[in-house]
Amino acid sequence: MEQLSLTISIVLYQNDIIEIENLMRCINKIKISYRLFLIDNSPSDKLRIFSKEKNTAYHFNNRNLGFGPAQNLGINEAIHNSKYHLILNPDIIFEPGTIENIYEFMENNSDIGQLMPKIFYPDGKIQKLCKLLPHPVDLIGRRFLGTLKFSQKRNDAYELSSFSYDKLLDIPNLSGCFMFIRTSILEIVGGFDTRFFMYLEDADLTRRINKISRTVFYPEVGITHAYHRGSYSSSRLLRYHTISAVKYFNKWGWFFDKERDDLNQKVMLQMENK
Repeated sequence: MEQLSLTISIVLYQNDIIEIENLMRCINKIKISYRLFLIDNSPSDKLRIFSKEKNTAYHFNNRNLGFGPAQNLGINEAIHNSKYHLILNPDIIFEPGTIENIYEFMENNSDIGQLMPKIFYPDGKIQKLCKLLPHPVDLIGRRFLGTLKFSQKRNDAYELSSFSYDKLLDIPNLSGCFMFIRTSILEIVGGFDTRFFMYLEDADLTRRINKISRTVFYPEVGITHAYHRGSYSSSRLLRYHTISAVKYFNKWGWFFDKERDDLNQKVMLQMENK
């Protein structure tokens, strides 16, 4: 079977049907060869209606596997079947030509393993989703100490608030809402770490990819992302976020993590030199 240019995986969980319809209209306009995998963690399969879309496979899990483990079902299908794999949130829309632009850029830059484009809120403001690798103080301060001057200063550094978002930049921590990844790299590093049910699985995967390939912010195209920030309004999601943070720092190191410090310093030097 001829290798596809792209595979796409989207994890669903009781999503708004109109939101998915909007995204499907964008995907249907993609001009390169692709296959879409809809992985449904919902308690019912009412979203199966989207299995009728072209080039689409629907998989109903009948339980909530979590974001990373469900995405891995799509990643496993992508390996050996496509040149690139796109991990995509359902609350995203993009203009025709966006995916083709990214594909061509990746084709011309073989040293890049993962890419994230400009990401906008629905009102047109930039989402600051390029981040340094997290320190425990960063995550605690963002969630619980946001009004303190010390915490605000750390958060500005962690979110790279001074970055203009108009230049290519190597970033070791990219958002999981849109992860365009070279499939040969995924074959080496594997998919998401299944210990993470939800949250920080994207930081973990990008960091592993960054060990063997460049992970970059690409400013030439943009997408729109609703960005619900569920853990700020749900105690259940906050608990998932906290558990994932503990697992992340147990894996990579809490207060002493030389690799984190070195990578973060490289990002800051890039910003100074551009």
